[in-house]
Formats: sequence, structure tokens, C-alpha cells
Amino acid sequence: MTKVTLQDVQQARETIKDIVKKTDLLESAKLSAKTGANVFYKCENLQKTGSFKLRGACNKIANLTDEEKANGVIASSAGNHAQGVALGAKMTGIKATIVMPATAPLAKVTATKGYGAEVVLNGIVYDDAYAKAVEIQKETGATFLHPFNDKYVIAGQGTIALEIFEQLDNKVDTILCPIGGGGIIAGIAVAAKALNPNVKIIGVQTSNVPSMKESMKNGEVTTAFNATTIADGIAVKTPGDLTFEIIKELVDDVIVVTEEEIAQGMLFLMENQKVVAEGAGAVSTAAMVSGKYVPAKDENVVCVISGGNVDVNTLYRVIGTALATEGRRYSFNTVIQDKPGGLAELTKIISEKNGNILAANISRLAMGSTLGKQSAELVVETISEDHIKEIKDAVTSAGFDIVEM
Repeated sequence: MTKVTLQDVQQARETIKDIVKKTDLLESAKLSAKTGANVFYKCENLQKTGSFKLRGACNKIANLTDEEKANGVIASSAGNHAQGVALGAKMTGIKATIVMPATAPLAKVTATKGYGAEVVLNGIVYDDAYAKAVEIQKETGATFLHPFNDKYVIAGQGTIALEIFEQLDNKVDTILCPIGGGGIIAGIAVAAKALNPNVKIIGVQTSNVPSMKESMKNGEVTTAFNATTIADGIAVKTPGDLTFEIIKELVDDVIVVTEEEIAQGMLFLMENQKVVAEGAGAVSTAAMVSGKYVPAKDENVVCVISGGNVDVNTLYRVIGTALATEGRRYSFNTVIQDKPGGLAELTKIISEKNGNILAANISRLAMGSTLGKQSAELVVETISEDHIKEIKDAVTSAGFDIVEM
């Protein structure tokens, strides 16, 4: 197994220093107050291309031989590695082909094409794109650039840890980091543990694709996939063997968060930190907000925001989900009288309870098509679960039956 060392990470930093930004480390006043710890965000969403992936991709490209460069490069990616490779290849003057899942956000596909790469769409998760990329690589002889299971890529991602330690004057207790294939956390763990063996490295993964969690549990690389995820950047069914060996040795724990918790993490970052993170970038925050990681008092915790490349349409849906989860949006069906003022009776009750109706849809054809009745579907802006209960109680007390959506 190829070992990655602190020296490799330090060399990577020297290699990519003129390309990659040293991203901001921001304190989270809200999370710090909530937990009693000192919580910080490492904002890789502010990196060029909007993601940490540029670090590893540029380090790998810089270490290619002239022959490998002449053959052009090919990569598979859910989107962020794609942009890193595309920009790195463009800056080096070599041809790049990127295979992405057909489910990749349009913003990532468009950005990758904008950096001059040829894009091929295949499958629904990263692993499908990888299989297609291997197939094309065999046909064309292009040099394959793996997004995580590569020594130079891991070393490039590890430069994040060097910056974190500098920015906090080495006073780092814990780093929470997203896991997909394991490249970013493997690199961070190598550097961080070499600088301070006592630092805790906690990985965070989506419960929909908990492949590294299962691998850690089984003691070997394990494939796992339950469903698609809004955290497309970490939707990797099978982790790398190189990353797994590093993670098994150096990562202290892997936490899984649900889709709803990821959505809440994204909303929390927007509302409280004025930061836009993609699903994968918000999982470390989700672990904190959900209480799945509970820090000690005065613990210095860094949440890595790995990227911010989220499609606006996805963001719109995510915000709606998060608001509903937090009790700030309530949707329901009921039946009203098919007569003038039938809807007004219902809306009067809601307005008296300070509910703000965002949408109302009336139909005679739903709810069994009962004569003299209409179906009413409402979406109401609320402030809490208690507020929702207050509205529900008032509506049902007035004789309306509620069917929740």
C-alpha cells in the first residue's frame, strides 16, 4: 500500500501554492453559543471552482509525466473533482474528458464544460461514472485521474489541515470532515495527526450512502447504497482501498446523518453564517446541529465545508424540506363546503393563529369527489412545532378533518 506522509502534504502545498487559495476559517457564533465549544468553519466552498477538489487534482496533474500529459487526462466525478481536473488541465494545456453521473447538478456540469473539458454523462452515482471512465480510458489511452484513491490527490487535499493548524495557531482539538470516497478526510487525517497525534478526526457521511461507515464496521472496503442523496459530492458506493487504510488507522469515528439533517445543515449555514454549502459540504454542520456530535466545553472544533456547488433548483427544494423539518412550514389537505365563503372559514382560523398561508389549491375532483364539498390543499408558514399544533387544534376543533401531506 502506498503510504502518504506529512512530507507529501507539505510538498503538495509547495506545488499548488500559486493555484489554490488559502480559504477562510470563520467562527460560528451560533454553534459556539449552542454547544459551549469554539466552532469554526473551514470554507472550501470559497475555493476556486467552489470546492476543495482543486487541491488534489492540481497536485496530481503537476506530478504527471510528459507522456501522461501528452495522452490527455480522463476523470470520473460527481462534479467537484471534474471542475478541479478541468481547470488544472486547462492551465497545463492538456485535453480533459470528464465522466459524470447523469444526476450531477446542472451547475456542476455547466461549470466543468466552461473550463474546457469534454463531459460524458452516465449512470446515477459516482461509481457508474467511474465504470464508464475506465471503459473510455481503455479505448483512448488517456491518463486516468482518480478522484480520491491516489497518493497525490490525498496529499493535495491534506493541505487543508496545514492551513487549519496555521489559522488556529495549532490549537485544534477536533476536525469534522465529509466522507465519500475518503480522499479529503484521509489527507486531512495524515497531516493533522502528524502535527498533533491527539487531534480527533471525525468523518461524516450520509445515511443514504454509508459506505465508509460500513467499511469501518466490517474492517474491509464495503459497498453500500440505500438511496440517492442531496449530498451528491459524497455519493460513493465503494470507498478507495488506499483511503480506507488511512482512515482505518487515523480517523476516530464516522457519523452518519439523514437527508433531512443535511437539509437543516444547509439552511443553518445560510441563515446563520451567510454561507452557501452543497449537501456534501453541509454534513459536518449537520452532525453538530443534529447533536450527533457533541463537543466538550471550550473544545476547538473545525467543521470542513468541502464545497458550495449546489444547483439553485436543488437549493429551493432543500430549503422547503428543511423548513418543514424545523416546523416552519406546514402542509395539509382538508375538505371545505362548496359554497361562497367556504375557504374563508378555514383561512380565518389560520390567520387568527398567526399562520401565513403561502399557497392554497382548491379542487372538486379530489377527496372522493363528494358533492357539495371541495378539497383544499394549503401550505402555511409557521414558527415552530408548537405553532403547528396550535393551528391543527384550531382547525380540527372547527370541524375540519386534516390529512397531512
